[in-house]
Amino acid sequence: MQIQDDTTEMSLIRNIARSYRAPGDVVSGLARGDLREPQVLFFALLACGLIFVAQWPGLSRAATLDPSVTFEQRMGGALFGVMFVLPLLLYAVAALLQFALRLLRPVAGLHVRLAFFWALLAVTPLMLLQGGLSAMLGPLVPIQAFGFVVMAAFLYILVAGLRAVMRLTAPAGQERQG
Repeated sequence: MQIQDDTTEMSLIRNIARSYRAPGDVVSGLARGDLREPQVLFFALLACGLIFVAQWPGLSRAATLDPSVTFEQRMGGALFGVMFVLPLLLYAVAALLQFALRLLRPVAGLHVRLAFFWALLAVTPLMLLQGGLSAMLGPLVPIQAFGFVVMAAFLYILVAGLRAVMRLTAPAGQERQG
């Protein structure tokens, strides 16, 4: 059995795992495939859904410690914020990111959204881990510091993904510069 190198044929979970080793290759492979807006939107909504799930343990702990706001009320607020408001904010941030990148080189908006949403989706396993640890151990400094690890991983995957999509739209002869 031969393993294919084509990222578009790999599973979502394998691509997420590969994103920690070669994020540019993963985003580049996805961008070279038959990429359309519904696929990019799926990545954003899946990331939002996993972020929502990552909040459940912390919401349960908070409701136990402060019963004045019930778990259901906390879940409702988190559901609205993460599943309805966050996707709109993600698209707004992606638009600002695309505008900033256009100052350097023209790049397709779909590719910018792919790199941004993929980076968010790729770090959701770390967010799930942080959510579980914070619910079990509480607001300890190492758990809160793990948030910086999540942010660093997000920025690493995002920058590598943006570099990859910018190389895809580079004029002929400029692919190896930079």
